[in-house]
Amino acid sequence: METSVSFSQSMDDEYEKLIRRMNPPRVVIDNESCKNATVIQVDSANKHGILLEVVQVLTDLNLVITKAYICSDGGWFMDVFNVTDHDGNKITDEGVLDYIEKSLGPDSCFASSMRRSVGVTSGMDHTSIELIGSDRPGLLSEVSAVLTHLKCNVLNAEVWTHNTRAASVMQVTDELTGGAITDPERLTMVKTLLCNVLKGSNKSREAKTVVSHGATHTDRRLHQMMFDDRDYERMVGDGSSDEKERERPNVNVVNWHDKDYSVVTIRCKDRPKLLYDIVCTLTDMQYVVFHGNVDAEGTEAYQEYCVRHIDGSPVKSDAERQRVVQCLEAAIERRVSEGLKLELCTTDRVGLLSDVTRIFRENSLTVTRAEVTTRAGKAVNTFYVRDASGYPVDPKIIDSIRQTIGQTILRVKGSPGELNQAQESPTRFLFGGLFKSRSFCNFGLVRSYS
Repeated sequence: METSVSFSQSMDDEYEKLIRRMNPPRVVIDNESCKNATVIQVDSANKHGILLEVVQVLTDLNLVITKAYICSDGGWFMDVFNVTDHDGNKITDEGVLDYIEKSLGPDSCFASSMRRSVGVTSGMDHTSIELIGSDRPGLLSEVSAVLTHLKCNVLNAEVWTHNTRAASVMQVTDELTGGAITDPERLTMVKTLLCNVLKGSNKSREAKTVVSHGATHTDRRLHQMMFDDRDYERMVGDGSSDEKERERPNVNVVNWHDKDYSVVTIRCKDRPKLLYDIVCTLTDMQYVVFHGNVDAEGTEAYQEYCVRHIDGSPVKSDAERQRVVQCLEAAIERRVSEGLKLELCTTDRVGLLSDVTRIFRENSLTVTRAEVTTRAGKAVNTFYVRDASGYPVDPKIIDSIRQTIGQTILRVKGSPGELNQAQESPTRFLFGGLFKSRSFCNFGLVRSYS
């Protein structure tokens, strides 16, 4: 069976290479025709998932897509993107422009074997840990404490929470060797302890821990993990406020019977990586975008897509339509950055994440999202925090935390006054929280792994 699958995959790859040689992709980068954006046009042979790969390349470069025109009817893919940097300037860096051309143009390997690695860091020098479970106060602090005890250093991590669920992808190394953790018994211990931490006292929802050495694209995996976990299903009586309901993305799906398309329209507040999150979810749900229009030049983003399922049919029922709406709403909400933005920059060391999140927790701060990165021995971490009890963040608490960690190490990137808005439902505790973390040994040494 495996032989036949491998043969089929090999034939698909050879066919794709043939199509590529016959119709090589073309990338045109224009900095003249538009006064406030760089225009990137990509023409290529069409294949399911190619739109996501192109958007992923641009997003991984931290480019802002202000407009996009998408057309992939028939066997050809033709897209135009207006992009800027985060300061609203055109892209003039020759290194970035050259990378775009090489990644998307005729010299790129758009064959499936390479396509799967776009924007992915190699997993040979670290161990990847995927976590998903019910959210609760102090969870990130507990997870970090376990990893520190097991002499694992967190190099990179992304933490998302949504609808009472929490997910994270972490890249860790062995404290002693600085490389990937390879001892099977130690890997089993990591999985056992972390899974027990994720389970906590909640027996109604599943918790999962996966340890691997393979390459992964963090954002893509987080979307897939939360989608598989069905975080898009709204809980009855979830405590959402009227203001929260008003802020919910406006997603609509109607069928265009004359063209046999389903038309998906989205209006919501614009933010970085919004287009990627939506295209990623449509792709993972097995929908093909035939035409699309994206406009995000103001504070509000408008996106419209003509789609069909991969089987060629438009949306067939009200239940399917509702599922598409819920999944796209979830995709937009997962990455929303609520709270005060704190940036930490200091020399990396084992236990740093554990120490910082413990200080947050002891000061009654909840972390709504986190990005942890290590660059040339420096830890560059971003945390979005809110008061765990639902009140606005007290500036005195922030000052106290900065004095404890270091005024030059931890910097505030927002104003506490911005938090005088309606707070999240208390059911969304997020990673971090009000109560002190229980010792890791309470979770791992007395419970069996399942």
